[in-house]
Amino acid sequence: MVVLEFLNGGLLHLGWGGLIVAALAMTHVTIACVTIFLHRSQAHRALDLHPIAMHFCRLWLWLTTGMQTRAWVSIHRKHHARCETVDDPHSPQVKGLRTVLLRGAELYMAEKSNAETLARYGHGTPDDWLERNVYSRFTWQGCGVLLVTDVLLFGAAGIAVWGVQMLWIPFFAAGVINGVGHFWGYRNFDHPDASTNIVPWGLLIGGEELHNNHHTFPTSARLSNRWFELDLGWGYIRVLQWIGLARVLRVAPVPRVSGASRAPVDLQTLQAVVSNRYDLLARYTHGLQEAFRDELARLRLSEPEQARYAGLKKWVARRSLALTAAQQQTLAELLGRSRVLKTLIEMRDDLAATWQHAAASRDEMLSHLQSWIARAEASGIQALHDAAARIRSYSPAAAT
Repeated sequence: MVVLEFLNGGLLHLGWGGLIVAALAMTHVTIACVTIFLHRSQAHRALDLHPIAMHFCRLWLWLTTGMQTRAWVSIHRKHHARCETVDDPHSPQVKGLRTVLLRGAELYMAEKSNAETLARYGHGTPDDWLERNVYSRFTWQGCGVLLVTDVLLFGAAGIAVWGVQMLWIPFFAAGVINGVGHFWGYRNFDHPDASTNIVPWGLLIGGEELHNNHHTFPTSARLSNRWFELDLGWGYIRVLQWIGLARVLRVAPVPRVSGASRAPVDLQTLQAVVSNRYDLLARYTHGLQEAFRDELARLRLSEPEQARYAGLKKWVARRSLALTAAQQQTLAELLGRSRVLKTLIEMRDDLAATWQHAAASRDEMLSHLQSWIARAEASGIQALHDAAARIRSYSPAAAT
């Protein structure tokens, strides 16, 4: 009788509402450990954690996921280094969204067995006695300890709570972030890969939904970029910093714009442009989109032409998209009819070339930028005038 009563409610005797709250709270601690410890601290070195906070995360993740720090970090770093190529461990562009969404955990386990990945990308992760003799040696036993604990606390319902905990990371992290986060959503920055921000409020996944922001500034401890974006993980990091358990090393640069345009364009201007290049390209893209709409209206196209040219709208906003042969022909036709769009697209690629040639000297980069600004200001195109004025107004990024 006592055993049956115990299995019915465990030590806590929570109702269904209490069980749901407890399960969600514990899964939230898990995702906080993943985003703060594994992702931002270990994989990207955006912050340092106090040994107390670090070991809590290691212990909690051993209990709730069985994941090894070195394996997770290695696979994530390889994802960034080989993003959306055949070597990317979990690209929906290569493997398909359905595969990554539903079999993300399998892709993780397959890459985890790749010794070359661990050797090349796993440097700097914990390698102490506990890691070697407990966390990496007894991977599934931690989850077994959690199962026993859940049953003791919640009775038979603890099995369901444990099941939710076991599925949370494989579905949301391995599936949703790695899958949907490279397939659907909005983009603040025209980064070369397909990363997207799924939603602007990171509640269920602690801010990891802001994936386009992260791929643009991978070493930033803060994933939010615009005023309406909520990065819950960053809020936790600030609390940890306040109580002395974390030290932020890097955050994404915030564009610093002076009230008046600076002349002449000098090395300080070049430094500011390189620091703020993603903000500059994002604003340039916005101007290009407006010009695209205006030019389609000015050309007075027939309905079939309007529909055909409108199909280029995504490419105008994102130059990294591949065009089909038919789309390339359509683009050539449109640029032949619109000097404004032809100039804007050519100047966009030429602007990006300012910082893409790593072998160029600072003087060569500066000369290129000065030439670009002179051509932009003489073009008679409003979007180019705005871009040139923006470049002149940037101030060098403050040290962080």
